[in-house]
Amino acid sequence: MNNLNQNPIIPVIVIEDAEAAKPLAEALLAGGLNIIEITFRTQAAPKAITEIVNTFPEMHVGAGTVVTPEQAKLAIESGSQFGLAPGTDPETIRYFQDRKVPFIPGIMSPSDLQTAYKAGCKQLKFFPAGAAGGPKLLKAIAAPYSNLGVRFCPTGGVSLDNMNDYLGLKEVFAIGGSWLATPAQIKAKEWSLITRQVRAALELAQKTA
Repeated sequence: MNNLNQNPIIPVIVIEDAEAAKPLAEALLAGGLNIIEITFRTQAAPKAITEIVNTFPEMHVGAGTVVTPEQAKLAIESGSQFGLAPGTDPETIRYFQDRKVPFIPGIMSPSDLQTAYKAGCKQLKFFPAGAAGGPKLLKAIAAPYSNLGVRFCPTGGVSLDNMNDYLGLKEVFAIGGSWLATPAQIKAKEWSLITRQVRAALELAQKTA
């Protein structure tokens, strides 16, 4: 999990065309990020993951929105080095664990947290962060479990304007950001814009270091 801990921001990517995977990875790397989460919301996701893994060994490539063991199997076969989900499913968690691939399940309540922790997960996705109650709710949920070493990656409603409200919490190891490379920007091949957005976010994140 060290690679995940070394990146304060994880780009959350919805990609419609796998042909865009390589130039997208180049744009993120040019901005200073060597991590990417390709969500399993499109048919292009598995091929996009494989393209990036095979072309950019320096890139830490994960599969997002992995909600079934079947998707977990496809994600790992595609080359995913870690996985994430919006919710907590013990069967999917176990699939990743059996193959020694890091997995970050999603939580939104103390009950979710306890289910994920019982399944062996200490790095959790707080989702949907903004709609659920933001940094204030996350801090309240995390407090009773501080002695367990549980840490969070808030995703959903996180933006350049509020990202440091989350990164300023000691319980947070990273944030997930979909604004870093939106589907529209990827479709329009706005690679230089994506690079600038990544640089701006990383510069801002340094203020919480």
